[in-house]
Amino acid sequence: MRLSRLLTLIIGLSLILLLTLWLIDSFYRLYIQIAFTAPLLANLLALLLIVLLGTLIFALIYYTGLFRSSRQQPSWRPLEPKVPQAKTEAATETLKAVRQQVAQIQDEVAQQAMLRRSQEIESLLSRREIMVVVFGMGSAGKTSLVNALIGRIVGKVGAPMGTTEVGETYRLKLKGLNRQILIADTPGILEAGVAGTQREQIARQLATEADLLLLVVDNDLRQSEYEPLQRLAEIGKRSLLVFNKTDLYTEADVEKILARLRQRLRGFIAASDVVPIAAAPQSVRLEGGELFQPEPEIMPLIKRLAAILRSEGEDLVADNILLQSQRLGEEARNLIDGQRRREAQKVVERFQWIGAGVISITPLPVVDLLATAAVNAQMVVEIGRIYGCELNMERGRELALSLGKTLASLGIVKGAIQLLTTALHLNVATLLVGKAIQGVTAAYLTRIAGKSFIEYFRNDQDWGDGGITEVVQRQFQLSRRDEFIKDFIGQAIAKVVKPLTDAPNSETEIEQEYPSQEH
Repeated sequence: MRLSRLLTLIIGLSLILLLTLWLIDSFYRLYIQIAFTAPLLANLLALLLIVLLGTLIFALIYYTGLFRSSRQQPSWRPLEPKVPQAKTEAATETLKAVRQQVAQIQDEVAQQAMLRRSQEIESLLSRREIMVVVFGMGSAGKTSLVNALIGRIVGKVGAPMGTTEVGETYRLKLKGLNRQILIADTPGILEAGVAGTQREQIARQLATEADLLLLVVDNDLRQSEYEPLQRLAEIGKRSLLVFNKTDLYTEADVEKILARLRQRLRGFIAASDVVPIAAAPQSVRLEGGELFQPEPEIMPLIKRLAAILRSEGEDLVADNILLQSQRLGEEARNLIDGQRRREAQKVVERFQWIGAGVISITPLPVVDLLATAAVNAQMVVEIGRIYGCELNMERGRELALSLGKTLASLGIVKGAIQLLTTALHLNVATLLVGKAIQGVTAAYLTRIAGKSFIEYFRNDQDWGDGGITEVVQRQFQLSRRDEFIKDFIGQAIAKVVKPLTDAPNSETEIEQEYPSQEH
């Protein structure tokens, strides 16, 4: 269509130009001939020529304007509502970061699950829907509310509590809203038994993924209803509290309950967002004995829901997308942190027994023991590498020596020797305790040092507000627990004491089992 218009325009311009030249030449000849005999007539002809040229120019401009408007037509068409740009960009950047983190996850099952979830969140950016989740106790009337909203039966109204086993989603179109509304009827919370617990988890998961949440209650808030609502509000979920079954109360009682609800929810749910309804009013027996079924009284909820979705709908979608991407990013970071922690703990366990073996065959003064074994520089370098920090040996020695001095200054070295000497006396012969104590102490202090460095690298090479002292003391307290000491002494007997017993004069065998890591 555009090509045909262009060809027509070119041909038309050419014809107009030729016609204009011919007319000008003809009128000029005619004007010359008439001007000598009838000047007035010549002037009228000149005026006619000017009017004709003006008409041709106007027609050309008008036609060109139509051509341009046809090309620019999309610019004046009504635009579809867009998710707020800043929040969309933030969600997109978060998802990019998540994918980079997911590539570091070693567990293939977890990695693929995270990738699928990132793709699902990304698809939300282009969806034309708003997810409204109905949430609450099993007997509060959630399904009746959904039935009333969409105008048809979608569940077993009046059935026993716990009928809805999985979240089911239904569509609703609201006039004046460009997005479709998806209403999810969730299982009830706090149901009995294992199956009830599983359904509750489904309900809570759907609630965290909602753009807008409707919490349905049939009286004042129970603590079991208040706590999840508060947690959802804290993470940024927009919620309406729906007070259902008002037909069971007097008007005075309804007002009292509404006042209590609004008071308790002050600070995270507005008073106008606490809405009374009767989704399935009880039937009334008339004087003639016939039963009369009143219509559902849900107009206050529909009006409030419509007002929120029309004024805040795009923001609700954007906030939810950003929240979901941030939660996924946090989950990915936790998976990677756990993975790194496990790898770092293996490094610590390896170096603690390497150091114990070396010290057992070459007893050293306590201070030298700290500098060479308890805080081995190579261990620091390897832990740093796990957390993406490439350190050279010089920097590793500096960190190790700094932590070693802290151990000594806090009296942890002396405390460790006393603690382990007592524990060893209870498990091995006194003669062997003297030979093994330095090696076992070295392993113990190396463990404290290694655990402290894990915290240091986990916090981006920062000891935190309490500094290195607080971190070391916390690790020492954790390592003093009876259950840990019992397990540690068992390993020490097998890895340090037993080799000394089997080959007390053979340093070569111990060196082969615990090769030195000095560099």
